[in-house]
Amino acid sequence: MTDIVDELRWRGLLAQTTDEDALKKAFADGPVTAYCGFDPTAASLHVGHLTQVLTLRRLQLFGHRPIALVGGATGLIGDPKPSAERAMNEVTTVAGWTDRIRGQLSAFLDFEGGEPNTAVMANNHDWISQLSIVEYLRDVGKHFSVNQMLARETVKSRLAGEGMSYTEFSYVLLQSYDFVELYRRHGCTLQIGGSDQWGNITAGLDLIRRITANEPHGQAHALTTNLLTKADGTKFGKTEGGTVWLDPELTTPYAFYQFWLGADDRDVSRYLRTFSFRSREEIEALERDSEERPAARIGQRALAEELTTLVHGVEQCAAVVEASKALFGQGDLTALDEPTLRSAVAELPGARLSEGPTVVDALVATGLAPSKGGARRTIKEGGAYLNNVKVADEDAVIGTADLLHGRWALLRRGKRNLAAAEITA
Repeated sequence: MTDIVDELRWRGLLAQTTDEDALKKAFADGPVTAYCGFDPTAASLHVGHLTQVLTLRRLQLFGHRPIALVGGATGLIGDPKPSAERAMNEVTTVAGWTDRIRGQLSAFLDFEGGEPNTAVMANNHDWISQLSIVEYLRDVGKHFSVNQMLARETVKSRLAGEGMSYTEFSYVLLQSYDFVELYRRHGCTLQIGGSDQWGNITAGLDLIRRITANEPHGQAHALTTNLLTKADGTKFGKTEGGTVWLDPELTTPYAFYQFWLGADDRDVSRYLRTFSFRSREEIEALERDSEERPAARIGQRALAEELTTLVHGVEQCAAVVEASKALFGQGDLTALDEPTLRSAVAELPGARLSEGPTVVDALVATGLAPSKGGARRTIKEGGAYLNNVKVADEDAVIGTADLLHGRWALLRRGKRNLAAAEITA
């Protein structure tokens, strides 16, 4: 494919555009400069942000120039939620988060080389902090109709409940002004975002037309992507342990890999198209193989390896793949380094036990067996494993020599039920 719009449509990403034919022409005449904004409302981006981050990457690979905008100013306010007011974070906290997110974004786009499609990093604090309140009201606020703002769905839902502060009510003005600044500074003519951002993005288009009415300018555009949902109805990017972050300190590379490996068979095709950079032919082949052999989780493995490599690097991906294999008896547990084993163990059910417990006690404590009698039956039937070695003795004790890195014992019941015991002196 040579048309980025058709590429996004095939991948199930394209939700809305202001004028598709005009946008296609702009891309054909390109390069187009496009931006997406990321507010620092936490210390890290999460997997939900990947749709937009990787769409910027696709645009760059197609020869267009992406701008990664971190909202150092808008992050102090926060895009209004439909349900309740956002908590205000400290200015120094937001500044720190801004720097961390800039660092994360820099790993996905090419900011070097000086080519027409070389990416740009921006921070809206650079211009919003320079606006006086009079300039803000005269030069930005006068172009917005309160009636139209009140008609926005988020505003209506909030006004029907506990209400909304003027701070959050005015968020759309600041995001719209970002588009104007990037339009003037970098010739940016396209803003992308999730479909829930359509109102904010089109407000920016309208502000560009109004503010630059007497300036020579080209046509600006909006493009939104479909919001990703999970087949089981739960929110994408959430697990029982919480949000799946891109920061390895918040979500370990092993847990990140397992998130994709555990994807529902009903979701894997959409995930491949949304997140993978494989060609159409490769993805369709993976879809066929996944449908024919669902138990092999071919699509999930391909996606998990590709995204773990993209986010955490080749070495970390190789380490977690080996850990995943070793935990289920397909590799050498003793070959895993301590950080990798620690992150893998953190994702398993577990228990802390005093030195020298029996395997029976450990099976019960970790929840792999409901009782000591049940644990003994499991051993007798050949279904209990200690560090991937079948346990034959119902009175077996976990000794010092059995501890991985002097600390953990891996227990397994059957083929798939895993747990870890941490043994302390």
